Amino acid sequence: MNCHCQPNFVNEELLHELSESFRLNSRMPGELYARYDVKRGLRNADGTGVLAGMTRLGNVHGYLLNEGEREPIEGRLTYRGYNVYDLIHGLEQENRFGFEEVGYLLMCGKLPTRRQLDEFQHTIGLERALPDNFTEDMIMRAPSRDIMNKLAGATLALYSYDENPDETTVENIMRQGISLMAKFPVIISHAYQAKRRYFDGDSMFLHVPDPDRSTAENILHLVRPNGKFNDEEAKLLDRCLILHAEHGGGNNSSFTVRVTSSSGTDTYSAIAAAVSALKGPRHGGANLRVVKQFEEMKANLSDWTDRDAVADYLCKILDGAAGDGSGLIYGMGHAIYTKSDPRAVALKQAARPLAEKTGFSKEMALIELVEELTPAIFAEKKGSDKPMCANVDMYSGLVYKMLGLPKSLYTPLFATARIVGWMAHRLEEVTTGGKIIRPAYKPLSKTVPYVNMDERS
Repeated sequence: MNCHCQPNFVNEELLHELSESFRLNSRMPGELYARYDVKRGLRNADGTGVLAGMTRLGNVHGYLLNEGEREPIEGRLTYRGYNVYDLIHGLEQENRFGFEEVGYLLMCGKLPTRRQLDEFQHTIGLERALPDNFTEDMIMRAPSRDIMNKLAGATLALYSYDENPDETTVENIMRQGISLMAKFPVIISHAYQAKRRYFDGDSMFLHVPDPDRSTAENILHLVRPNGKFNDEEAKLLDRCLILHAEHGGGNNSSFTVRVTSSSGTDTYSAIAAAVSALKGPRHGGANLRVVKQFEEMKANLSDWTDRDAVADYLCKILDGAAGDGSGLIYGMGHAIYTKSDPRAVALKQAARPLAEKTGFSKEMALIELVEELTPAIFAEKKGSDKPMCANVDMYSGLVYKMLGLPKSLYTPLFATARIVGWMAHRLEEVTTGGKIIRPAYKPLSKTVPYVNMDERS
């Protein structure tokens, strides 16, 4: 195995000294945030977000404000005004793939006609192929243990292959967006194959993308060793992509696109930054935490249907005595949704038929039991009346597992879906923002006199 690692010349004693110096000189007492009315995480005290902009792209609706109090409601997610449920049901009725259509809707502002969709899909198909020798030079020569890091690096590298990378006209950004939308599935699949070869000791299978197939079909074709899949599997993955395509301008990675785009930077830099933001376990990387949590739960429970045993284990997680010690039940709760996360509802509904066919009914039943029991247990343990629902991460990992997709691809698949939302936000910010996004930070350091070298302690 070739780890491609660089030697570490920084010794542990020096690292400890530097780190301790930072800790001693960087403390900020929590009460100062209230004193100076600092919005931590750009959230108000009541949990609502600080209004930082406007968008026509998506709306995440999870509560009503009634005389200053949050009133829980069933969650609603809309893309350009269309309820995501209506979009999915319409596609199911016509038995069509829909991710490309949703991409058109978000990036262009309206649902396409048949001719417009055909031309859009044809262009995406032509753009799927990576530049000559890109896989060899940018992916294989420096493989990564984490595919999200390789996706961010490959996105930046595509700048060098673009003859007009910096122009910020709508036409140029649209061209770049279509290209990235087409190439993301190929990049993550090739990065995964490189990881298999160099870090897992397995064989690589590099398939050629099919320009006539949908994004979901291409993902399954590119990732699986034999390149084969059935229509039901591809349609379920397509629904996952649709549900992850957009989630308003306030989510961390989309806001990252807004912030970087407001500086006037190029598309590749803005999108690479968004990929990096999505990787974090408090954002897109949360789906891996959910999977790990359920693996531990299944290993420690002899009967997955025993409600009392499951409830006791959830109490241990909340107490920090089980799980990763954080006291968090991953997959439960959301900053905006209260009674339900529409993405989780839609994904659960779509996953159930495949779970029955593939022998995952018991795992799905366990997830549903955790979803059922957690709100009351959380309320009792924490003394909280805050409503809690399952979020999309609760079910996305199960879907990917049923499709035989490796865990290392779960968050990259999220990025492959969200690229259309990111590009739509970039287009909107570049054309309507007008100012660089620059919030204020309260300075706490006091003025101190300079101390000569020999007088420093």
